Amino acid sequence: MSVDFVDLSIRELSRNFGRRRALSRVTLDCHAGEILGLLGPNGAGKSTLLAIVSTLAMASSGEVRYGGRTAREAGAVLRSKIGVLSHDLHLYPELTALENLEFFGRLYGLAGPGNVAAEALERARLGDRGADLVSDFSRGMRQRLALERALLHNPRLLLLDEPFTGLDDASTYALIARLRELRSSGCITLLATHDLDVAEAVLDRAVILQDGRISGSEPEVHGLRKRYQERLQAGAAS
Repeated sequence: MSVDFVDLSIRELSRNFGRRRALSRVTLDCHAGEILGLLGPNGAGKSTLLAIVSTLAMASSGEVRYGGRTAREAGAVLRSKIGVLSHDLHLYPELTALENLEFFGRLYGLAGPGNVAAEALERARLGDRGADLVSDFSRGMRQRLALERALLHNPRLLLLDEPFTGLDDASTYALIARLRELRSSGCITLLATHDLDVAEAVLDRAVILQDGRISGSEPEVHGLRKRYQERLQAGAAS
């Protein structure tokens, strides 16, 4: 069965860990060609939300719909439409950069995984490092490689958890350009970040999570830092 979708709908999503509630009745929508930012302090629920949307964790209540279907209704093939870059980069340090990408290309069932991997290395600006072990890479190099690993199968939905961590200025600008390309191709992107200066350069809009709840929505990202700080202060005072 083929699965594709052009919108993501999250409704009343909650997640409990024992007596602690990591998410509480989160509702939001995101559409093809949109980059939605998830902002908030550590422990706000950003990573938990991304884990549930990626189908790697289950909600305690509420639902996520991918073009009108839940993950259960869409089946396992849904994961072929989702790309994930989390804190764990899911790379094998004992393999070379090329071997890592070829391995994941085969997992995705891609035709010609070697050629796909080589092209991905060029996009990551690692074309001359394909034969090097990932264990020898800097954090920024691993981050760039992991992003291309998440994009090998041209996902409809891309979930990014702090993707700018460890990147120098050149790599940051390259990632921004890559995300803009994905926006133009119709990819839906959810991006959790603390880097508000970069957020202004790439996000279409943002939501602010605080204590597992959406405490604010920002349809305009210009001047986001000031409004974000005001939202957090207001939330702390309430």
